[in-house]
Order: sequence, then structure tokens, then C-alpha cells
Amino acid sequence: MKTLLLNPPSFAGFDGGAGARYQATREITAFWYPTWLAYPAGLIEDSRLVDAPAHGISPEETVRIAADFAFVVIFTSTAGFANDVRMAELMKAANPALQIAMVGPHVTVLPEQSLRAGTAVDFVVRKEFDHAVAEFARGKPRAEIAGVSYRQGDRIIHNPDRPFLEDLDALPFAVDIYRRDLDFRKYDIPFIKYPYVSFYTSRGCPAQCTFCLWPQTMSGHRIRTRSPGNVAAELKQAFHHFPAAREIFFDDDTFTWNRQRIMEFCRVFKPLDFTWSCNARVNTDYEILKEMKNAGCRLLVVGFESGDPVILKNIRKGATVEQARELMKNCRRLGLQVHGDFQIGHPGETRETIARTIRFAIELDPDTIQVSISHPFPGTRFYDYLVANGYLVAAEMADALGRQLPVIRYPDLSRDEIVAAVQDFYRRYYYRPRVIFRILRGAMGNRDDRRRIVKEGREFLGFRSQSRRNIRNLKENS
Repeated sequence: MKTLLLNPPSFAGFDGGAGARYQATREITAFWYPTWLAYPAGLIEDSRLVDAPAHGISPEETVRIAADFAFVVIFTSTAGFANDVRMAELMKAANPALQIAMVGPHVTVLPEQSLRAGTAVDFVVRKEFDHAVAEFARGKPRAEIAGVSYRQGDRIIHNPDRPFLEDLDALPFAVDIYRRDLDFRKYDIPFIKYPYVSFYTSRGCPAQCTFCLWPQTMSGHRIRTRSPGNVAAELKQAFHHFPAAREIFFDDDTFTWNRQRIMEFCRVFKPLDFTWSCNARVNTDYEILKEMKNAGCRLLVVGFESGDPVILKNIRKGATVEQARELMKNCRRLGLQVHGDFQIGHPGETRETIARTIRFAIELDPDTIQVSISHPFPGTRFYDYLVANGYLVAAEMADALGRQLPVIRYPDLSRDEIVAAVQDFYRRYYYRPRVIFRILRGAMGNRDDRRRIVKEGREFLGFRSQSRRNIRNLKENS
């Protein structure tokens, strides 16, 4: 069956169907590869992967593209779900025979509600969907496919869960599909060298963070890994397909979880002589960091989240502020760069804990930071906590532009205070001469980097302006 794997058009700058950790538009446009969709695209012989947001493909053009297919798989998200349902309706109206499936965390957690949101979607696949959609494309009836939920008259039928995929080495290489269907120069992350390529070396994450969407919905807490040789083979394919790529990003939930595995990867990576970066935890020790640096690692993306020990315990981060300090000390010693992620709005958050986290971030002084409003996605323990305590006060997680809105109100912390705290965090961190100089110095040697700095600066100032308007609106409506 001719199959379209679709990351649908939505808000400008929104890539909720891609492999990003966060499903909303950011302060600076960032497009991640739609890696989840690349694997079934490689399994289905007559297929095409379309990443509409990154490639600027409009809803109208998407409908025209879909008219040539018999089956469409839409990766949806909580923020983009309503838009994605409308997209499905447009495609079905143009081609009533079209079969449409939705995949992703939102339909995994809410399969029945998702199917009742409209009749254009024929079925959804819960959790990992690689082989489920491939089986349907090859003609297997949906009633016989594990992990599928579908409509039968007025009833919603939920087939038994599909076991997690164990042999990740048997999957096709994502980079082969990128080369076939995507323009790799459309993908740009502010803290990663441009142009870049990313893919996964594992699925699942043993960490128990209460807010993290992916392990609690899609991939589970038991980590499953690819072999070093299999990863090295995909790297060589990436080098062949994209010789202009300046960096490889390993987009695993936590690349550094297993010490022995990282040592094995570093031994394989050294002879390949390339620059790479990854997601890491604060408990990564000096010896591992040194091996990573010697094997070409340039940057770690680290979820510090908070500078308050009580909040770190509340969110089950499994990390301490002392470990964060040690990590930063070791990274500075080795010359490794760090992009730090922080959040405002976790359980226990107060004006005092926010101030403590801002001071902590300035003390750590990672090369770049990202500050988010803590958002409770359905299917996470964080979401359940807020519902149980009556702290979830709004349903819309994004405004008309796809920018994040606060949905939490604590007894001593209002919605507008949470938004204002994010603004203050950015201002106090980035409006420091040493940080401004560091960013400008980093862009001196490359023309593409200089263009990025100008573009990102404009977008960041626009983000701050829009956020101030959101704060005023929240105050007026509170």
C-alpha cells in the first residue's frame, strides 16, 4: 500500500511530530529530524516521509501530496492534535478512500478520546508503531495488528498491546530515509553546529522523572540499545550522505546512562574522527567525560531542571545540585560545552525556589540555556499530580502561534508569575556581558554561525515581546 508518513503542518516553527523533547514552538525556531517516522518509512517499500513544518509545506500542498497515497500515518501531539484532526479531515474529504492512522504520545495515552474527536482518523497505534503501520501497509487487517485501537460502529476496539521492540539493530537506518526524502539543511538547532544530523542509538530511559513524556508514554523505562557496530555503520552512512554535516547529535533520552556502553562507543568513535553531542545526566563522571571528549564529543545537553533540592526530589530527578556542580566543573576542565535545560513550575515551586534556580544557573554558567514552563502532558505522573490537587486550571497548552501557555496555578504562584519568571530567567542569564561575548566569539569563525546569531537574536526578542503580551492577558483575565 502506497504510504505517506507525515509530520503535519501546524503552527509556524512547530515540529511536534519530530524527535524533540518538547512539543511547542520555542523562543528560537528549532527543527529536529522526524526520526520516529523514518523507521517505518524504511520498513514500507512504497513510502514517502514528509516533514511539512521544516520544509514549509502548507496544509493545501499537504492535501495535494496525500491524494497520491492510499495510507497516511500522522504523528500527532497534544499541542497540535486539534489541528492534526482538521488536517486529516481535509485529506479525507479530498480522497474518501484514504486510510488515516495517528501515532504519537497523545493517541497512545488517549486512544478512545482521539478516535471520538472525528471520523477522519481510521485508527491509532499506541506506543511504538514501526511494525504496526508497516503490517497494515502490507495488507494485514487492523483487527489483527497488536497495539492498534480502532472504531467499530459505535464501539472503540483496543487490540492487545504490542511488546516493545527488542532488536533495534534490525531497524533500517534513519539517515537513509533522511537522504531519500528530506533536505537536511532545513534542520537547525541553536546549540548544535549547523548543518547537523541526528538519530537514536537506544530507546527507553530508566530515569523516573515525573514530567518526562517519552518514557512514560512511548518508549518505556527499560532501555534497549543498538550495538556499537550497528551505530558505527549508520554513522558511516551519514558521513556518505551528508558530507557537509558538521555535527552528529545522538538524540537518545539519556545517551550516557550505561557506563560500559559509553566506553565501548568511544572506542568505536575515535577512529571515525567526527564531532558529536548528546543528551546526558549530571551523574556522568570525569573518566567517562574524558573518554567522550577524546572520542570527539563537543557538547552535552543536560536537564538540570531546578536548583532547589526539594523540587529535584519532588520530580524524582535522581540528581542533586552537588552532582550538577561537579559535572560543570569537569566539563570546564575538559573543554566540553554544556546546554542546560531548566523548568519553572514543578511541584513545590515558589518565588523563592525560582530565585534559587536562577542563581544556580548563573553559578553553573553553562554555555547556553533553555527555560521552559513545566508542562503536564497526559500520561505523566506530573499530570496526574496536578489533576488530583486541582492545580491544572487550563486546557490550552499553546496560544494561536503555538507558543506555550501556563496551565498550572499553585496556591502561592499564579500563571502570570510563572510566565514572568521565565522571562526574568532569560534576561538575568543572557543579558550578562560575559555571555554575550561568549556567544559572539563562538560565531566568529563561521559565516553560517554569524547568520544564525542574527536570526536567533531577532526571534528571541520577538519571543520576549509576545511573552509580555501573554503576561498582560493572563493578568487581565485572572
